[in-house]
Amino acid sequence: MTIRVVLVGTTHPGNIGAVARAMKNMGLSDLVLVDPRYFPHPDATARASGADDLLAAARVVDTLAEAVEDCVFVAGASARSRSINWPCLDAKEAAAKAISESRRGTAALVFGPEKSGLSNEDLDHCNALLSIPTNPEFSSLNLAMAVQVVSYEIRAQQSSAPPPFESEVPPASSGATEHFYAGLERLLLEIGFLDPENPRHLMRRLRRLFVRANLDQNEINILNGILTSIARSRGESRREPGQ
Repeated sequence: MTIRVVLVGTTHPGNIGAVARAMKNMGLSDLVLVDPRYFPHPDATARASGADDLLAAARVVDTLAEAVEDCVFVAGASARSRSINWPCLDAKEAAAKAISESRRGTAALVFGPEKSGLSNEDLDHCNALLSIPTNPEFSSLNLAMAVQVVSYEIRAQQSSAPPPFESEVPPASSGATEHFYAGLERLLLEIGFLDPENPRHLMRRLRRLFVRANLDQNEINILNGILTSIARSRGESRREPGQ
């Protein structure tokens, strides 16, 4: 069972250390940093307060896509409403879903930069929004607080979680679905269905559709096969007779 914490674009190294401490308190150990401004850094080590092993083992990557490529479930923390209606889970629900999905593969909880949070482009890689209910008159949570709340829920629920769901077919990984989305976008641009000047809005809605379908690896393989067959047919139809 692996539940990963992913920090995107963290600007203050002390917050990375504080997150590592919060994770270790609750028994989590898989930390991935996406393009942190400063890391490693003495402030991170100081704030980790004994969770230095998590910092030493933390992976640093360039993109969120790389951080969650092998994940079967990704929840992105956001305090802001979005124009596209992502499935939304509170901390308790997100913890339960992460525990359940982690029995089939790696689940990830993603937290954005301290000031701006996750962008819509970041959330394109997520299956759901993670929202922590707070006092509307003072809703600000620092990064380590947010991680602590969710990791506590994971710790509290693990002992009472239902037996794992056994399936012969593994769920589709984030990397596999991203490969499908890229092929789908290329095809829709080629046939003129997508506006080449602004393809992201429609693609974001299509991503939401397939997220709701909860695709497994066989289904992703079928969809990729369909795209390949269409592309091949279009290539053959463009050939002149006798070629």
